[in-house]
Amino acid sequence: MNPALSLPDRPLVDAHVHVFRSNMPLVPSPRHRPSYEFTAEQLQGTLDAHGVQYCVIAAASPWGDCNDYVIDSLRTRPNWRGTAILDPSTDRYILEQMARDGMVGVRLPFISMKQLPDLDSWDYRKFLYRLADMDWHVHLHLDGPRIPQVLPQLERSGVKIVLDHIGRPDPVAGVESEGFKAMVRSVEKGRTWVKLSGAYRLGPQATEHARELCRQVGYERMVWASDCPFVGDEATLYQSTIDWLAEVVPDANDRRRIGGENPLRLYFS
Repeated sequence: MNPALSLPDRPLVDAHVHVFRSNMPLVPSPRHRPSYEFTAEQLQGTLDAHGVQYCVIAAASPWGDCNDYVIDSLRTRPNWRGTAILDPSTDRYILEQMARDGMVGVRLPFISMKQLPDLDSWDYRKFLYRLADMDWHVHLHLDGPRIPQVLPQLERSGVKIVLDHIGRPDPVAGVESEGFKAMVRSVEKGRTWVKLSGAYRLGPQATEHARELCRQVGYERMVWASDCPFVGDEATLYQSTIDWLAEVVPDANDRRRIGGENPLRLYFS
């Protein structure tokens, strides 16, 4: 029996959420300056209200490598995992301790950078080697037109790759853009996953982009995520992100795979 068929017709795993406290220090010139906090307890209440049993906390760029609260939140919640923002010179022993705390990957918030870092530098080659050796993934957050500039280096490193928000395709060229095509090729190589998320940020074309991506590569390497608490667009309702997945993927068995089987294997196995 296909394990996906035994899963409920709702997401079990939210593959991208955030938690933060109001007293956490912001990096210089952050992309967002939330005037509120969204605690681990608030997140748990939101997940419980929608029947979501597992989640992955994505490190958020406004707080840079201040991963303290995320780590604290993971330590007491076995159904939660996380990604960290880290300097590429981070020592292996620190990575191993973070793994014991529930971290499973590193987020690269390159979207905020005018000039992308050199992934062929010694620090990054060493960093990616360590991540691949630990079976962690790299969670890339970057605008679609620049994705082809970094995917080849990430692929050569052997690390698992997770692309944020449908790869943020170019809003004009869309599925014909080089970024979208590079994402498709990378998924087909077998070590890249894509988050069906962030539609509320990407505009009405997000649904078309997500459908076309699934049409071209299937559902095996797709995961669903809400992006809760929707920093910068807090009027978004959590349920609307679940409803959007049903709009993109009409078949319930495929949704079970995207919302359960795939992320459980990627983040929790």
